[in-house]
Amino acid sequence: MKGSKFNVFKRRDKKPVLIAARDALWPRTGWSRAFQYVKHRINRLPDRPQRIARGIAAGVFISFTPFFGLHFFGAAALAWILRGNIIASILGTFFGNPLTFPIIAVSATQFGRFILGEDHPHQTELGQGGSILSPDPQAATTLGEVFARAGHDLVHNLYSVFTPAQTEWGGLKQFFEDVWLPYLVGGLLPGLIAGIVMYYVTLPFISAYQNRRRARLKERLEQARAKLAARSRERTERRASDKAAKRES
Repeated sequence: MKGSKFNVFKRRDKKPVLIAARDALWPRTGWSRAFQYVKHRINRLPDRPQRIARGIAAGVFISFTPFFGLHFFGAAALAWILRGNIIASILGTFFGNPLTFPIIAVSATQFGRFILGEDHPHQTELGQGGSILSPDPQAATTLGEVFARAGHDLVHNLYSVFTPAQTEWGGLKQFFEDVWLPYLVGGLLPGLIAGIVMYYVTLPFISAYQNRRRARLKERLEQARAKLAARSRERTERRASDKAAKRES
């Protein structure tokens, strides 16, 4: 069949876009099952408990930063710096998920504004001209407008690379000052605390799991050795009985 060799590994029933988006936000097996899977993978990592715990701490810390789309790379880099397990750091980023991200984002942004001494978001200018110190009345006043205008500027600036259109930075500047920078500043301390807490919480569990696993493996090995010894004795006894029977005959 023409083209069949290229379609061997493709899904026969391709998921609709809405179902794929739903599964991304809420796994079909539920978040409890997903948590158990991550826990199982972490426990079975072939590394020292301290390195695994440091990797988890790195992943949890990165989950509090606004580097969306780069959390895996950031967690891996931080785990490498801390001499932690890189795979554990990637699994640790699942601390940030659709259930926790709204809480993390809102609390980190508000805390960041408090640290920066900004009780209210900036009202930066949109389009050309103006100044941050001279707010533009057309500036976004809601969070949805901030994201919408930042997205508009991003698309427009990409379009302007191939056209004579002039770039616009007002919406992106407002997004940076009102959302991204407060999120980054406000997420560092909670992320650090959460990472340290997760390190000391997961370390004894991983150590206990690995000790139990080693004990089970040792027990299975001893049982296997005992079975081999018993079979060896049976063969020896059988040979001895066969020899004795031959002598008698």
